[in-house]
Amino acid sequence: MKAHARTYLFVPGNRPERFDKAVASAADVVVIDLEDAVAASAKSEARDRVMHWSAQLDTPMLDRIALRINDPQSEPFPEDLRLVRESRIRLVMLPKAEHAEHVDALVSAVPDVSVLPLLETARGLAHCRAIAGASGVVRLVFGTLDFALDLELDITDDPQPLAEAAASITLASRLAQLSAPVAGVTPQIDDEARLLADWSWFWRRGFGAKLCIHPRQIAPLHAAMAPDAASLAWARRVVAADAAGTGAASVDGQMVDRPVVLRAWRMLRRAGL
Repeated sequence: MKAHARTYLFVPGNRPERFDKAVASAADVVVIDLEDAVAASAKSEARDRVMHWSAQLDTPMLDRIALRINDPQSEPFPEDLRLVRESRIRLVMLPKAEHAEHVDALVSAVPDVSVLPLLETARGLAHCRAIAGASGVVRLVFGTLDFALDLELDITDDPQPLAEAAASITLASRLAQLSAPVAGVTPQIDDEARLLADWSWFWRRGFGAKLCIHPRQIAPLHAAMAPDAASLAWARRVVAADAAGTGAASVDGQMVDRPVVLRAWRMLRRAGL
């Protein structure tokens, strides 16, 4: 689940009444947010609520929980590290990751943690290959809104200004042999067309998952991410032709070579087959 989730749903860390509702959603991973969603004055209480709630979860459920802590250069960071050490949550989203050393600080404090670095600044993008290769990293996450703010990019109607950054993050992920990276949020909660357009744009650029800010975004995304019946039928024919082992083969007029077979297998895995 850590490396192959499709959807990551944020829930504010100071709203414990929403934790179970988020878990009951179809989101692959629920991200308890101690950063942007929680005011400075409420962070201590939020940590206590997260500790109490997570202590009651069974192990399979814990595998669906991540914790977004505060960034490594912030005042709350040491206390967030203490929470991670003392809680049972072992998947941590690290905001404003700008150097591999930021990941190292987290892993040094909690050696068995799995890290989702959030690339949200120009400096983070500049060091994304080193960050991707740091110990403990399981997947890169693109914090698109903060990144656009840092570079003064206008992505209100079109994510195209993010194209170069998206390509760099996809390449860094592949070089580090990580799963395809996670695309940022779509803030328009009630605009399904925009949500799916955003996802399509990032999917065509090699991303494999998306951050979400509301449960109603999950079902449309999962439907869009699933291969359609015709594509699955094609994938089955390709796998069958490859398994027959009769040498050069073709399916639907296309030669079945190794890249075609691998694409077919990848499509079947995405569908859980």
